[in-house]
Amino acid sequence: MTIGWKPWGLAAGLLIGAGLVVPAIGQAPSKNAAGKVEGENPPETSAPAKAEAKADPDAKVRRTDAQWRKLLTREQYYVTRQKGTEQAFTGRYATGHPKGIFVCVGCGAPLFSSKTKFESGTGWPSFYQPVSNKAVEQAMDYSVAVEPRVEVMCKRCDAHLGHVFNDGPEPTGLRYCINSAALQLKPFTAQPAAKSKKGEPEKSEEKEFKEGDAADTEGDETKPTPAKNTAPVKKPRR
Repeated sequence: MTIGWKPWGLAAGLLIGAGLVVPAIGQAPSKNAAGKVEGENPPETSAPAKAEAKADPDAKVRRTDAQWRKLLTREQYYVTRQKGTEQAFTGRYATGHPKGIFVCVGCGAPLFSSKTKFESGTGWPSFYQPVSNKAVEQAMDYSVAVEPRVEVMCKRCDAHLGHVFNDGPEPTGLRYCINSAALQLKPFTAQPAAKSKKGEPEKSEEKEFKEGDAADTEGDETKPTPAKNTAPVKKPRR
């Protein structure tokens, strides 16, 4: 039987000899020194890495309007996302002195300690300082033309919390007038009583709630610096 000569057969032979032929179907693709397939797209960010990014206390929390509406109650959405104000003396934390850390209802970021809460008589929860200067942001609010105010927002998710005024008690002289609907109380956790040298249990200590074992905020005596407000002080007001 005579085998006919075909031009493509000669070309294929030359390419094979030169090592330039693409691997045949079913043949494993070549890998580089790192063990990755050459030409392969880089993998996406791993799930653990994404989880760590979400757990970062300094990372911004961003959601769509639909997601906020699903997450929050009607009043919480009105206050935190539409910059509304709840009626005086109707909020859950307007009066009383529950012990704990008040966190943002939208993202859980620690905002205020019950140790700095005081009775202002205004009908809204009042604090003389946040847990940290990094916990909140401030901006001038001109929504009421005759009385410009300083707005207070959660730094992590930009939730509207309330306003800050310069008629508060010592040591800061500030009054953070905050909506209850923007807050959620996380009670202090009691530490187990340690035994003294005589074998008697010592007095247990209270530990402040820290989301995700965040840095302890107790002892932060840094005086907050609100945005400059040139409006005359009126007391009390919202």
